[in-house]
Amino acid sequence: MIKTEHLSKRYESLVAVSDVSFQVGPGEVLGFLGPNGAGKTTTMRMLAGFVTPSAGTASICGHDIATDPLGAKASLGYLPEGAPTYGEMTVRRFLDFIADLRRLEGDRRRARLDYVIQRLQLSSVLEQSIETLSKGFRRRVGLAQAIVHDPPVLILDEPTDGLDPNQKHEVRTLINEMARDKIIVISTHILEEVDAVCTRAIIIARGRIVADDTPLALEARSRYFNAVTLQLENADQLEAARAAVAGLPAVADVEVSLREARLTALPRAGATILPALSELATRQGLKLKELHLESGRLDEVFRTITA
Repeated sequence: MIKTEHLSKRYESLVAVSDVSFQVGPGEVLGFLGPNGAGKTTTMRMLAGFVTPSAGTASICGHDIATDPLGAKASLGYLPEGAPTYGEMTVRRFLDFIADLRRLEGDRRRARLDYVIQRLQLSSVLEQSIETLSKGFRRRVGLAQAIVHDPPVLILDEPTDGLDPNQKHEVRTLINEMARDKIIVISTHILEEVDAVCTRAIIIARGRIVADDTPLALEARSRYFNAVTLQLENADQLEAARAAVAGLPAVADVEVSLREARLTALPRAGATILPALSELATRQGLKLKELHLESGRLDEVFRTITA
């Protein structure tokens, strides 16, 4: 388990993190979200033992980060922001170096190195110096060093930063595979990452936790939760459709995109409007390209909570 209690970090007059408390158990993938400067990276650095808290406590698998730092770090794989490495080393030499630090030996050493090289597709760059790699490959090397010793806890700061869409998919698949028997914390500002891999999300703003829930529960806070979007084949029908939809008693508001011939009906609190919208579309003879029920928009909830 990861456990923090009243964790705080101050730099003279600046409060970077204030009174943060949470727990993460096995099988959870926690998304740690917040705008730039919210305190995400500072919290990750405190958990990883790179920054000393000003107040509060934290432990990794029962090892206090202040009184038993080596025990905590031995249980942890950490991918820092920017994935710093030794640029002059080749990828092979760097991974061997990390394996030495993690005291991997014999068959287990070979098996773990083979695994991370194959899983993160590093075979083609093993003899290149890290400073010559693309940003995406450097990020993959950083992730390889974090998981090479198969730790029970992973803290990943922006794990897909700099990766192309295919590489992001590969990394997210890997995270989902590892989540079965690990505790994983992902610091990110990419909201699609939360939908893709996280079972829980904490939102932090101005150094404090402002939300802690599942992604689905957070989406349900959105004004778009249970909204209905219609896209018409012909924009000529749009104004008449808007007026008809706005006249439904359970509809609170209607948003219109003229360019896309699309309108979104927002329900009044607690209302279900999909059946009424579907019946109206049939009655009005609307020619639809699309009609779908919205599950809520995490980006809108994020902006509302952190504003």
